[in-house]
Amino acid sequence: MMRRDRGLETRLRQFGAVLVLALMTASPAAAQFLPEGFFATLPEPGAPAKVEANVLSYDKSSDVISAQGRVLMQYEGYSIACDDLRYEQQTGNLNCIGNVQLVDPAGTKYTAETIEVTGGMKQAFIESLTLTTTDGARVTASDVAYSSTLETVLNQATYTPCGECIDAKGNRIGWKVKAAKLIQNAETKTIYFEQPSLEVLGIPVAWLPWLSLPDPSAKQSNGFLLPSVNYKAEYGARITAPYFINIGDDTQILLAPSLMSRQGFLMAAEWQQQFDYGSFTIKASGIYQLDPGAFSGIGNREWRGAIQSSGRFQPIADWTVGWSYSAFTDAAYFDDYDFSTANWVTNEVYATHLSSDFYADVRLQEFLKLGQYSSEFWADMAQNQQAATLPNARGNGYFDLGDWGQVRANGNLLGVYRAEDSLQTFGGVPYVFGYEGNKTHASGELSWQNQIIAPGGVVVTPYLGLRADVTNYDSGAVGFDDGPGGYPTEPADQFLFAATPIAAVDFRWPLFAANGLDTHLLEPIAQLVYRGSDTSLVGITNDNAHSFVLDDTNLFSYDRFSGTDRQETGLRANVGARYLANLSGGQWLEIVAGQSFHLAGVNAFAVDDPVNTGLGSGMKDDASYVVLGARGSPYAGLTLGGKMQVDPDGPRVARAGVGGSYAFGPYSVGGDYVYLPADANTGVTADQHEVTVSGSTPLPLDYWRAIGSVSWDVAASEWLEARGELIYDDGFFLAGGFAQANGATHETPDSVTFGVQFKLKAPGAQFDILNY
Repeated sequence: MMRRDRGLETRLRQFGAVLVLALMTASPAAAQFLPEGFFATLPEPGAPAKVEANVLSYDKSSDVISAQGRVLMQYEGYSIACDDLRYEQQTGNLNCIGNVQLVDPAGTKYTAETIEVTGGMKQAFIESLTLTTTDGARVTASDVAYSSTLETVLNQATYTPCGECIDAKGNRIGWKVKAAKLIQNAETKTIYFEQPSLEVLGIPVAWLPWLSLPDPSAKQSNGFLLPSVNYKAEYGARITAPYFINIGDDTQILLAPSLMSRQGFLMAAEWQQQFDYGSFTIKASGIYQLDPGAFSGIGNREWRGAIQSSGRFQPIADWTVGWSYSAFTDAAYFDDYDFSTANWVTNEVYATHLSSDFYADVRLQEFLKLGQYSSEFWADMAQNQQAATLPNARGNGYFDLGDWGQVRANGNLLGVYRAEDSLQTFGGVPYVFGYEGNKTHASGELSWQNQIIAPGGVVVTPYLGLRADVTNYDSGAVGFDDGPGGYPTEPADQFLFAATPIAAVDFRWPLFAANGLDTHLLEPIAQLVYRGSDTSLVGITNDNAHSFVLDDTNLFSYDRFSGTDRQETGLRANVGARYLANLSGGQWLEIVAGQSFHLAGVNAFAVDDPVNTGLGSGMKDDASYVVLGARGSPYAGLTLGGKMQVDPDGPRVARAGVGGSYAFGPYSVGGDYVYLPADANTGVTADQHEVTVSGSTPLPLDYWRAIGSVSWDVAASEWLEARGELIYDDGFFLAGGFAQANGATHETPDSVTFGVQFKLKAPGAQFDILNY
């Protein structure tokens, strides 16, 4: 899409290396320590001269071109090596400087600190040039011409990223670019190709009468970028030819016209403006569809398009301000024309402060839903269910008191506006993800903690805090009726103020043992947490705390809710332990296990929540589920992991997942298993047993690899998704295709999709020539 092809720029820099080296060979000289006329005795030009160099550079002020590192020139059995090869254009001198070593075909060695090169070797280099870079790329030309106007011409030029592009078995690999003439003009900052062609695996695949590209050695220049080719049934074959326009040092425009066999002409453009303290970008695209009926639903219209803008500025130290904005004719446009596959786009303006001990972020946000909809009505309904946050602000401060501990302060201000209730039912269970109306929720917490090492090595961390919440909610609508299968009644308009004192203490007793290179750490952990409030729904409506699963990652948290609209309440004890082993053979193992107990007050996880947050998490009873998490590597290449919730009342497994992967040489296998039991309260109507198995293996044919995966619903005895890929990759050229079949429960059920991709690769870069 709207971007410069950095991979191609890297390739052109390799061409630029040829141009520089060509200039280094045009000065008559005679080596002082060699026999008289030594270079004149070399054979007439015939076979190619070869050059290797680490760094090539041009000093414009002194008009000196140099190859640095360890430079090596070879011709007809002769070789010259030195640290620095310098061509002084004003004097015409070509000097080989530093640790010079010249070897003739008989093996006679001549050494010196400096020599001057001329004669047959220079002529051979000019007339039959080969440059091999240190990363293995090669550029050749039948001859090179250089003029005072800083224009360099290479005739019959070729570039290959893989040298000869023949592997050890004699197989043709990689790719090659040929041009009847390549002209680099330093004044116009362009590189011009006559009759360029592309060969892949020795087979010509593309040809153009001419091609003009910006010179990558110049910071900014005009010209075409690499065209791209794509195909989709809805718009047909598509070719895009981007063109870059440099208006000034800080202003650039990128035009990207596309021609499609089924839908016609699409125009896209991007304007980039740079400033000393920031930049902004404006993108726009549009099309008049020749066959609107190819797109079902909201895409079935004649005119389609979008405009996007973003900016980022740093007006003063530690502050960043910016915006992002998108507008479009329909929510399916970006996906239909491959601009984006995201499900959301966010319009926002923001200001962010970041320093060593303070962070603040303020945003005004609108969330736009993208996707395919059958009609404008459903598209508008989906969009009205999305919230606008006016504002979404947060801040955090940190103060170090030295031996007296640490003080932290954080605050959040969330304003939510929603035009329609966001409702959905799963397995007969209603979920309300957001009510229509206006809500403003301000919350803040001030806390202190200090780490104390007690006798016996026990680490004690006391914690004191105070949280305050102020919330106002105005529904602006009539609520829902209660009833079987109905949604919860909308909250009444109300104002809420809640102050929550917090006191906690964390005990850890790290026990360490070592036996040679083997180390073991066993750390029992116990926490006591008191939150002095009976109000868990401090946001009145729950707009930002929708998810919660008790596992080893949050077992020892003081507040497990994911957002500020909910908080834990009452007195709780969390107990468990962590074990970590690192063994001399490279093996390692980490295990975390424990349980949480509600001791007094209101249990927040037993409070009704229209989003059903925490329902089925195992935290509703006084004794939570027991959680276990383990991961490790028993030997090199194999990694295993698993998590489990155990209901102690059964006992029964309430949730579990295990997975692993093993790589050995060019082979790899992996697998995952997830178990979730049926739970009518959450809408899970049947036990879920899902298994995914994947693998990758090389094929008997060189550079070919097969990759496959399948996901299977064990409980329903049906597959969920199956995917297979076949890829050729010799390190310089990649070609492949895939096929994917989706089962009845997939996001796109009972469907089959196919795709292909082709990539040209070179050391440090790659670019797509087809990706569908």
